[in-house]
Amino acid sequence: MRGGDVRTEGLFAYVSCEGRVPKDHPLRHVLPLVDAALSELSPEFARLYTPIGRPSIPPEKLLRALLLQAFYSVRSERQLMEQLDYNLLFRWFVGLGIDDPAWDVTVFTKNRDRLLDGDIAAKFFRAVLSQPQIKALLSDEHFTVDGTLIEAWASLKSFKPKAVGDDDPPRGGAGGGRNAEHDFHGEKRTNETHASTTDADARLFRKGRGKAAKLCHMGHLLMENRHGLIVDAMLTPASGTAERDAALAMLGRQTGRHRATLGADKGYDAASFAASLRAMKVTPHLAQNTSRRSAIDGRTTRHAGYVASQRVRKRIEEAFGWIKTTGGLRKTRHRGTARVGWMFTLTAAACNLVRLPKLLEAT
Repeated sequence: MRGGDVRTEGLFAYVSCEGRVPKDHPLRHVLPLVDAALSELSPEFARLYTPIGRPSIPPEKLLRALLLQAFYSVRSERQLMEQLDYNLLFRWFVGLGIDDPAWDVTVFTKNRDRLLDGDIAAKFFRAVLSQPQIKALLSDEHFTVDGTLIEAWASLKSFKPKAVGDDDPPRGGAGGGRNAEHDFHGEKRTNETHASTTDADARLFRKGRGKAAKLCHMGHLLMENRHGLIVDAMLTPASGTAERDAALAMLGRQTGRHRATLGADKGYDAASFAASLRAMKVTPHLAQNTSRRSAIDGRTTRHAGYVASQRVRKRIEEAFGWIKTTGGLRKTRHRGTARVGWMFTLTAAACNLVRLPKLLEAT
């Protein structure tokens, strides 16, 4: 017999978020790793909040929600709160009960500066990797470094001469509107003479010949070669030397006891960079730039380790692909190096968390 299409709602609900999440759901393996890292950061959170006043939304819940935004490619915090209102999986992961109200979207705006001042994203990133079962997966001898462009939340029309203020009349166009037409042909624009009025930290940069110049930031990753996990992440203003400077800074934060190797593409093949690596007791396994005299010669390229580093280094592109496509950082939704860098580091941690359950299961 055909059932009737009748909407019935019970007066009471006897279901929990825990009961609705399948036992084999991937997030069940991710949540213990996240909770262990957040538990380690509890003293840091205590220093950021005053002991008096009204209780705030716990920072642990805020960070779990931001991780979900990266895991599921949620395009905005407003949409994230919409999902949190009706998605039982999201409620379970964040730690909300089925009857708890979703937060107002402004909680992220009000708490972001506090978490930013405490450098919580970097500390969470390190807390995940410092767990004993994860630390055993990491190599302290062989690394790969690379950089990528993160498009800024700013239009090229905002890239104006530094002498022109916001109150000055728009250049060109008859309507005088905020998006007045302007012909840029024949006009020289450089980062020395121009700046974005939307994001002052964004820089006009192009990755190579034939590529379009964009307002962007530059994200950098350091990967260990054993399992391809990210061991450090940072974001800098885009420049021709930013990749090499960031590589030295990230390597300087590693605490390995052995002589290390560093694989990288030919953009890092510079005599000064190779010399700096050797001074740090790091063997430069850099791809040779054949368009000029390379800093790497046969004394390095003849070894099997160099070939292995060049083969493995391409795996770092997988991390960049995940961060920019799934993590939503192809074009950032924030402004300023500090805020964009905070989200870049947290998204790098999310990239590791996606891969860690299977790596731990395999061991």
